[in-house]
Amino acid sequence: MSAKNHKKDDILYKEELKRKITKLKKERNAAIIVHNYQRDEIQEIADFSGDSLALARAAIDTKAEILVFCGVHFMAESASILNPDKKVLLPVKEAGCPLADMITVPSLRQKKKEFPRAAVVCYVNSSAEIKAESDISCTSSNAIEVVKSIKNKRIIFVPDKNLGRYVQSQVPEKDIILWEGYCPTHLRLTEEDVVKAKKNFPGSEFIAHPECRPEVLKLADHICSTAGMFKYARASKAKEFIIGTEGGMLYKLKKENPDKKFCLPTPRLVCANMKLTTLGWVVHSLESLVYEVKVSPQIRERARQTLERMLRVTEKPALKR
Repeated sequence: MSAKNHKKDDILYKEELKRKITKLKKERNAAIIVHNYQRDEIQEIADFSGDSLALARAAIDTKAEILVFCGVHFMAESASILNPDKKVLLPVKEAGCPLADMITVPSLRQKKKEFPRAAVVCYVNSSAEIKAESDISCTSSNAIEVVKSIKNKRIIFVPDKNLGRYVQSQVPEKDIILWEGYCPTHLRLTEEDVVKAKKNFPGSEFIAHPECRPEVLKLADHICSTAGMFKYARASKAKEFIIGTEGGMLYKLKKENPDKKFCLPTPRLVCANMKLTTLGWVVHSLESLVYEVKVSPQIRERARQTLERMLRVTEKPALKR
């Protein structure tokens, strides 16, 4: 089979899977919730797409009985915590998050003993058990706002040290204790990568995610969450952008700004876990109602309070319990 025919067959197969998904969604009263880092074809079938904060809100607001969460495990857990009356499915059960795995409950409890008067802020990229041990959660889009809202001067920020370090630079009046966790995908982006990209694309603007290394952030024209990147790209007068985050972002950026150009500073900005979800796995999830993500009632109640405190800071109305 020629490469041309193989590509044509692949396109036809994907279109067939998309039709199946549309049919199954209607039959199951399901919604497809998709993170910005997913494959292009997964973003194409989304009922809701966005960053962690937007997806948490979408999961609450939708009337669908089944939520198919195209992301990673902690995201599906958060949706389940906030929506105990809905069935939350993660199409690929192995889709985890290395950053979330860099902290355990015993280690966090030990840190809390060392700093008993500190408030614990956990990045949403953490397990339900870690959320249950924390005072309030945050996303990269509202981390600064969340930290400012806390009365405690000292804060234990877990688990991403780069996001925590960036928040510290924006809220100097707080004493932030950093956890030694990091996002492996964002850590792959180096200062040399950005300098080279700026040289290859003169006049372009570099937008960086706060999970990047400090030396990378120093080179940024703008630092923000993925949601912030969409807003900034629309408003900026620049015509070319270097995007310092996972490559899945380019799909929606290009779609929303057809007159502008977007590139990655390195092809290494790929999260293997985010790319595990395929159209075939979504079909399987809807057909077999797998893999359901549940949180035990005791953990769920404490984790729910942590997430709800975050959402109240960002002016979300009262949530379901």
